[in-house]
Amino acid sequence: MLKETMTNLDVMPAEDSAKQAHEKQLVAAASVAAAVILVGAKLAVGVITGSLGILAEAVHSALDMAAAFITLLAVRISERPADASHLYGHGKVENLSALVETLLLMATCAWIIYEAIKRLFFVPVLVEPNLGAFLLMGLSMVIDYSRSRSLSRVARKYQSQALEADALHFKTDIWSSAVVILGLVLVKIGEIQPGNRELLQRADAVAALVVAFIIICAGARLGSRTVDALLDRAPQGLAEQLEEKIKAIPGILKVARIRFRNVGNRLFVDLIVEVPRHFSFQESHRLAQEAQEAVRRIWPRADVLVHTNPIAEDETMTEIIQAVAAQQQMAIHNVTTHRTERGVWIDLDLEVDPGVSFEQAHQQATELENKLKAELIAGQPSVCIAGINVHIEPRAEEAVEGSALEPTKADLYIHCVNQICQDLGLAGLCHDIELHKVGGKIYLSLHLSLAADLSMAEAHGVAEQIEGRLRREFPCLGRIVIHTEPQLAGSE
Repeated sequence: MLKETMTNLDVMPAEDSAKQAHEKQLVAAASVAAAVILVGAKLAVGVITGSLGILAEAVHSALDMAAAFITLLAVRISERPADASHLYGHGKVENLSALVETLLLMATCAWIIYEAIKRLFFVPVLVEPNLGAFLLMGLSMVIDYSRSRSLSRVARKYQSQALEADALHFKTDIWSSAVVILGLVLVKIGEIQPGNRELLQRADAVAALVVAFIIICAGARLGSRTVDALLDRAPQGLAEQLEEKIKAIPGILKVARIRFRNVGNRLFVDLIVEVPRHFSFQESHRLAQEAQEAVRRIWPRADVLVHTNPIAEDETMTEIIQAVAAQQQMAIHNVTTHRTERGVWIDLDLEVDPGVSFEQAHQQATELENKLKAELIAGQPSVCIAGINVHIEPRAEEAVEGSALEPTKADLYIHCVNQICQDLGLAGLCHDIELHKVGGKIYLSLHLSLAADLSMAEAHGVAEQIEGRLRREFPCLGRIVIHTEPQLAGSE
């Protein structure tokens, strides 16, 4: 049976989510209020002066007001949690609102261009700029600058496309207001220089065309990002960046698939990674968590789902044996291999349910042998398998009853252990010697302190020497367990 694990990251804590929603709605509401003030003021001054540039700005600000209302509504809806009808949440509402704002931008441009061309070539309109017009446009630029900064800050903080779109509206207002002021200045110059008055009167309409051009450019950029989000386009270069980071995790062999889905300010990431098939479920789960952490280091608000596929790649013989046993849901231990002129011999212990019959247990062992032969031939075709020997033993279901050994007998064993350690130059390094009677046999365990710079093979060799001496001295001993541990610095 294939082993797999699927895990995903925890969502944002409730208190952080509530704080985010409040801050986003507050800045959106402030934008609505600012837009309402600007629309009323620009409309009044535009009608009084007859300036198409100011009227275009009034329409532009009306668009900002509508966009701000849409943004406010969008950020409220987008913070709703996922439900049965919207399993990924309501974040797409922000992307949809940005698309609506883009359409409003383009509609405004069409009207401004139409009116500007009409005034330039067909129906000239006298523009009478006054001090109020200049003061209004200057005040408008100050308000627009303040609102764009606030919106941009919160948009970056929470990666909100709706707030980013609203900030873009106010940023374009700054530049378009500057262009309108320039147009009014030229008209005013025309009043001072009557010879150029007719030509300079047209500067207001030209300024309106420049405003329209600015809006078109901003709308095109916003529309492109909005469509990308609605079509689930992955951020450019992110897939390659994530794959590089995930492949660098020890134990992950390959990133088989990466998929993204943008929902508002959340990025849903779907990963399939390949891991060695002999890894346990816990090891695979650990790798999945490390892959999640790697994604979040690059994209902190990502919601990540990781699926692990177990595969066979560059496996050792022991790893193949362990993987096959795990696939068959069989417990094995004491796996050893040795090579002779006839080939490789494999020995292992198979644990079976103590309640099954001997015939059933032997059948399980035979199935395991056949599976091992097939997998080993496929995985290591150059290796000749001479034989597979399976020792069948009942699996221990519960702790068996034991009792302490009589003190006089225990002292005899302890004295022998200390003498063996002294003969091997390990005097004083043996401790915590325990002796029990278990199932009619004597169980002996001890702790042995060895130099920390020994190799594992050397430490195991010392333990085997002690065990061999003990078995020669006491053939009746059952199990002997020697726990080796690094010797503490400064101890003898």
